[in-house]
Amino acid sequence: MEKAAKTIPANTVDEYLCALPEAMRTALETIRQSIKAAAPQAEEVISYRIPTYKYRGPLVHFAAFKDHCSLIVVSKSVLEIFKPDLQSYKISGTTIHFSPEKPLPATLVKKIVEARIKENSVLRFRRELPSAGALEE
Repeated sequence: MEKAAKTIPANTVDEYLCALPEAMRTALETIRQSIKAAAPQAEEVISYRIPTYKYRGPLVHFAAFKDHCSLIVVSKSVLEIFKPDLQSYKISGTTIHFSPEKPLPATLVKKIVEARIKENSVLRFRRELPSAGALEE
């Protein structure tokens, strides 16, 4: 397997992907399309030097590393929901590691992103909800 560069200088996700070896680019482009299908309203940016998707807060990130690709789920609780589906992948914190030869299934990525959208929506609602004391006034 070709190896990705240590740091990929990119201002856009397209630039990031173009700088990758073909196998990694193909695997991460599939991840990208799955994210966009599940969250067409999400903002696509480079943050922390990696592709990032935001909707009502951070949704997910993805990245290429020397010997693997990663999907950073951001949420331990969402990752826990999908642990049975991820048994054949290495998980570290909120990050799923995979190889271009054994990419994450597109349907699973979509479900993870949809769960993150729901979680962000609930968290936003709770932040915006007036406190109980304010409702009594």
